[in-house]
Amino acid sequence: MYPKEYMQFLVHFHGDQDFFECHEILEEFWKKVDSRNKESIWVGLILMAVSAYHHRRENFKGAQKTIIKSRKLLEKHKEALKKLGLDGTGLLHLLWKQEKHIEQSQVFCPYRLPISDLLLEKQCEKLAQSMKIRWKNKEKIPVEIIHRHLIRDRSLVIQEREEAIKKRERE
Repeated sequence: MYPKEYMQFLVHFHGDQDFFECHEILEEFWKKVDSRNKESIWVGLILMAVSAYHHRRENFKGAQKTIIKSRKLLEKHKEALKKLGLDGTGLLHLLWKQEKHIEQSQVFCPYRLPISDLLLEKQCEKLAQSMKIRWKNKEKIPVEIIHRHLIRDRSLVIQEREEAIKKRERE
């Protein structure tokens, strides 16, 4: 009923709070289904995860920039959020509150997305078990998840960028 990648996004968001992984999963999915559409609902959700990642690392400038973009994009897709099993009004209110916390440089506090479809919630809980991730985790987040971008292998990303530049030059 829901894309597997979207459910994985929700599991990471609510489970291990690996917002970097949330971004990675949905970005790959977005590239497959709605590539180059910067107004896509998927981009709004990606930016929301990126904002949470920056906020937790106390990069308030990056968090603010991305949450504003996320909120504005998701406002345009409020009705489509229902089709993703989310309470659109509740999510937009939540993002507005997060934006205010960021403006005031408040310490990051994990939040839950308002899932309105109980079946989706059950499916995510089951998926979390299979991924060995604790659904709605409240434990301390390991530092390697908090600073994930510092320890990842970027060689594939760099290679893809170089290939894209060469392709543009040929055209």
